[in-house]
Amino acid sequence: MRPLSDQETKTLFEKLSKYIGRNLKYMIDREDEKYCFRLHNDRVYYVSERLVKAAGCFGRKEILSIGQCLGKFSKSGKFRLQITALEYIARYAPHKIWIKPTIEQSFLYGNHVMKSGLGRITDDTERYEGVAVFNMADLPLGFGITSKSTLECRTGTSGDIVAFNQADVGQYLRDEETLI
Repeated sequence: MRPLSDQETKTLFEKLSKYIGRNLKYMIDREDEKYCFRLHNDRVYYVSERLVKAAGCFGRKEILSIGQCLGKFSKSGKFRLQITALEYIARYAPHKIWIKPTIEQSFLYGNHVMKSGLGRITDDTERYEGVAVFNMADLPLGFGITSKSTLECRTGTSGDIVAFNQADVGQYLRDEETLI
């Protein structure tokens, strides 16, 4: 477990800022406790510094994970957010989409959000912006990238894709057979 290099930190912050924008500062400068980002087995963890100090007693091979996993670096150096980052994306995302109950199951199966299933969308959401996806009861279901701006959503047809699914809580069930 080690701190992120400058390039890894830049890549991580670029990806996170796509979804949470300027609210990234709330993850870095927390009032309750100091948190930091650590890299372990190509995965980035968001962990309290108190826990990092406590984990220093253990060897690298004994630690499986520590803190909250945000995502993973690929061998080519690209960073991919995982569904485990949903807690922070949902909390800090300035742009959100709410989907109708009829489309929830389709989204949880990995499908994109269509205009016919769109309940509401945050005003001033631009095209290709990172969004948190909620059901109508404000339960976070996943996150994605918009394919249309708020204005384009109002004029499009019901078959248009509004947001591309990047990750959803249904991944736990879909990936279960590959983990066993």
